[in-house]
Amino acid sequence: MGDCGHPSSNVPFQQRPIIILGAGIIGCSAARQLLLGGFSVILVAEYLPGDQNPHYASAWAGAAWHAAGGISAEQRYLQAVCYRHLLKMAREEPGSGVCIVDSREYVEQSPSENSSAWGRTILPKFRDLKPGEFPSNFNCGWAYETVVTDPTRHMPYLREKVISLGGQFIRKRVVSLEELYTLFPESSIFINASGIGSQTLSDVRDDKCFHERGQNVFYRTPNCNTLYFRNGKEYTYIIPRPLSQGVVLGGVKQRDNLSQEVDMDIARDEIARAHRLAPEIVPANPTEDDLSYIVAFRPSREGGFRLNTEKVGERFVLSAYGFGGGGYAFSYGIADALVKMVEKAERETVIL
Repeated sequence: MGDCGHPSSNVPFQQRPIIILGAGIIGCSAARQLLLGGFSVILVAEYLPGDQNPHYASAWAGAAWHAAGGISAEQRYLQAVCYRHLLKMAREEPGSGVCIVDSREYVEQSPSENSSAWGRTILPKFRDLKPGEFPSNFNCGWAYETVVTDPTRHMPYLREKVISLGGQFIRKRVVSLEELYTLFPESSIFINASGIGSQTLSDVRDDKCFHERGQNVFYRTPNCNTLYFRNGKEYTYIIPRPLSQGVVLGGVKQRDNLSQEVDMDIARDEIARAHRLAPEIVPANPTEDDLSYIVAFRPSREGGFRLNTEKVGERFVLSAYGFGGGGYAFSYGIADALVKMVEKAERETVIL
């Protein structure tokens, strides 16, 4: 009789757990997709869904899906795949924290060839705004439907989803990928979704990674079903959170600023910019009781995110980190890409 409870050293690759380092939106969405595909998954991370540490950016993100400008065709496709998954969740999984909302995007200058206008290829009800439908100091504007994700609901949803599908979470801070290999000697594939952690992992030391401080204002209001985005020099957004009855006002990016203190000058400026953008939603002087403040650090990377596979001895190491403020907009597209990368590594392992 064979022992069914303890896999031996020669079990097929796919029965060994895939180890994911990092349990933010990238690591957890990848775990969900891999588990749905029948893979075994263990996530190892210092911060887990439900944590409120400012260094755990996934808990604090604005998390609106917006077509990014200045990205490659392949990156556009990854965003498009993510939109498809999020739209399905919004329609079929109310507990996921994903909602469909209207959007208004105002553009200060004439759109370039590589602008965010490519969103018209996938976004429902996309139309060009007519003169008079957008402020006179803008060049043009667009209206469309998009999705927003409430991290206070989505990250706990992902945790429960991963566990219900048989995945495991281990809270542990590791100092290197080598430490992971020692902890899981039977595993053949590892995914580095550690975000800013890739800057300090002793066998990664990616010096392109950097902290990017974000600070937002949360304004409680029942008028929270339309997203506003100002595309141009005055970077401003109003992100609705229908499930939390409020809107997120931003934004600001401060490289290598690790202050956790709320800068009230920034907060007042964000409120003023939001009021100029949508006075019907954000008054000039909202009541302080209706305001709260968010400070967190985006895991950014010079030159954009890293997504690749490397062979390290007999192991495959997949890297997926450096998404800055785009983690939610890319998440499930990256997750699907990682599933394909895992399948390719599985094939190479099986046929050795």
